[in-house]
Amino acid sequence: MRSVATVLCLGMATASANAAAFLDGAYGSKEGCIYARTGESSGADDFFLLNDDGITTSVSTCDFRGEAKKTATGFEILAECEADGEAGSLDTATLNRSSKGYTVTFPDGTKWGPLAKCR
Repeated sequence: MRSVATVLCLGMATASANAAAFLDGAYGSKEGCIYARTGESSGADDFFLLNDDGITTSVSTCDFRGEAKKTATGFEILAECEADGEAGSLDTATLNRSSKGYTVTFPDGTKWGPLAKCR
């Protein structure tokens, strides 16, 4: 299993250069928000970070591709995901906003969140 630092380096190094900013900041778990602020990872298993570049977890990265489409409750955007070093797939990620933050859902039923706004 890859370490969080390795996955983070991969995810940040391949972040989408063509995606325009659409979120009002970073969202995530406590560990993800610490990483967003400091660039330092503790290696915790409970790691989620959502920003304009994509979504990073302790075992996967999803880089956003193209422009986000506004929906009634958030956004839809193409995401190229890679887990544990396996080849990535391209799917539509749906980001629904609530009072608790964003919940990210994929067509296969995978759901992450709600991810609160990082402070």
